[in-house]
Amino acid sequence: MTTIRREVLTLPAAPLGPDNPLPPLRPLDEAHRIDDRDRAGLPRDMARQIDYEPLRSLLPAQVRDGYGRGREPRALDALVIENDRLRATVLPALGGRIASLHHKPTDRELLYVNPVLQPANFALNGAWFSGGIEWNIGATGHTTLSCSPVHAACVPAPDGGRMLRLWEWERLRDLPFQVDLWLPEGSDFLYVGARIRNPHERPAPTYWWSNIAVPENRRVLAPADEAWLPHSPKGVGGAPIGYERRLRRVPVPEYGGVDRTYPLNSTYAADYFYEVPDDRRRWIAALDEGGHGLVQTSTDLLRGRKLFVWGTGPGGRRWQEWLTEPGTGGYCEIQAGLVRTQLEHVKLEAESEVSWLEAYGPLTASPEGDWHTVLRRAEDRLEAALPRADVDAAYDAWRACADTEPGERLATGSGWGALEVLRTGWKLPGTPFAEDTLGEEQRPWLHLLRAGSLPEPEHHAPPGGTLVARPWRDMLETAAATPSAEYHLGVAQWHGGDRAQAVRSWERGLKSATDRWPLLRCLAVADQEDGHGERAADQYAEAFDDLCARRTDGAEKGDGRWVAVTAALGREAIGALLAAGRGTDARTVWDRLDPATRARGRYRLIEAELLAAEGRSEDARAVFDEGFEVADLREGADGIGLLWARLDDAPLPARYDFRMWPDGE
Repeated sequence: MTTIRREVLTLPAAPLGPDNPLPPLRPLDEAHRIDDRDRAGLPRDMARQIDYEPLRSLLPAQVRDGYGRGREPRALDALVIENDRLRATVLPALGGRIASLHHKPTDRELLYVNPVLQPANFALNGAWFSGGIEWNIGATGHTTLSCSPVHAACVPAPDGGRMLRLWEWERLRDLPFQVDLWLPEGSDFLYVGARIRNPHERPAPTYWWSNIAVPENRRVLAPADEAWLPHSPKGVGGAPIGYERRLRRVPVPEYGGVDRTYPLNSTYAADYFYEVPDDRRRWIAALDEGGHGLVQTSTDLLRGRKLFVWGTGPGGRRWQEWLTEPGTGGYCEIQAGLVRTQLEHVKLEAESEVSWLEAYGPLTASPEGDWHTVLRRAEDRLEAALPRADVDAAYDAWRACADTEPGERLATGSGWGALEVLRTGWKLPGTPFAEDTLGEEQRPWLHLLRAGSLPEPEHHAPPGGTLVARPWRDMLETAAATPSAEYHLGVAQWHGGDRAQAVRSWERGLKSATDRWPLLRCLAVADQEDGHGERAADQYAEAFDDLCARRTDGAEKGDGRWVAVTAALGREAIGALLAAGRGTDARTVWDRLDPATRARGRYRLIEAELLAAEGRSEDARAVFDEGFEVADLREGADGIGLLWARLDDAPLPARYDFRMWPDGE
């Protein structure tokens, strides 16, 4: 019989650290858009979905950039669901990710299992880690829930056994979702039932990709003869999503004289979105040279299939090491999504839902030979192991259990869903957002909901996160016009595109504010976005001065919140001051940062930039020689290479070379 139990998984892990307390007001740096030259050649539904409600802001999420790269053994709570054939290990505090899927009869691990937990800057809001199976919901990119807890509980499975339910409130799109995992007795396949609900009275954009990490020394099979390849005009074999402007249809398996279904055949990173014909079964597999590996299949609603490769070039290899540790085997990703590509969002109609079923298990089939012969052979093996009709029948059986109320609570997620349920009175059978999950983050908003006012932070504490959905904005507009309310109202107005009104709200709040720095920082960002660099620098300098005064008066210097906000505001202020040519003022800000902050890799790079601006090129070069690691380095970011080029004509040292393009393009 299937069992579900708690377990502790101990890994070398870097701590997540505190979130960035400053609201992310700037536009996303990964706007997914397509060159107009390609748009006319796209299928009509794809073009429509690419244009539909692209994400323009991270709000109300906060950026997660407080992690480092120092790893120590850490005990992680795990939930293990197991039958006599498979054992799946789930991490409820880390987005509900499946960390391992072990096939017991063959003693084979079906996934790429990362031996460490190393956050890196790949999620939409920062912290993300590689390995296993993750559930990407919200918008184009890795979910903001990558390193966040989700709710978990036991529920009855369709076959009468036990099922593990994961659920949470996705805040970018304000949508609840659930993921149900169960293992029928004697089954070689893990079944996954997924559902996204839209309880609102308006349509909402939604997005889903199940992201599966597998060892890269595989051949990846999917029933397609063509793929959509996002690419840079200068790139070879593709480019990471987020930096391309072109989208072309390419043949599968061979493109550019190379069989791209072998991940190790690609030099550079690439995404291949397979064009699976409408009448074909939905599946994707990754098989080793002996023909063993993992297959994922689903009901037809989950249309898309994708292969992501890092490539064998120095940048791809460096990123692979960065996400784990040297000497660990590399990985690629096979994925399954609601639409053809990760450039698209789907309209979910008001008061409706979307659901599907996935299955994960072992597959044995020869990967060598003619493409169509290989596909036919693999699909025949899949049909014998798990008939397509059985997947549809399992989905129907699961739908009858999807609303079943959970029993024993196994893990607790955030309180944001509970707050929304309190506000609206929504009934969401099967996914309770209980009032006892409300926490400190929700406390001021609960007060606004019940009392009509937003309390000021205690002891000069930094303001918490802002709720920006229209109902909360309406409540802020009718609340007493305190500095705190004006601050949060301005953030909500900024998110809604009413920037002029946001600035007016922040200016009103500033007139009576004791703690001026949160409002000044928002006004500084507004000035930057409007091209007023000198005025932005003034606002930042004043904001940092005020922060340092409040920090001394209102909190212990060792308080983690104050360390985090000082680091975040100082980083932005130095950048603005250097951009305005005010190196002396930037140095003043630098000198007031905590020594521990200045020792972090990101701030060592800032120090080198500051030294270079001061004309101290040899000292800036020495920072590189001493060595630093920018823990939150963003894929595609070229700041390290650009600064190095100003300091030295020599090639960029390998330890700093994360470039994903030939010749750094």
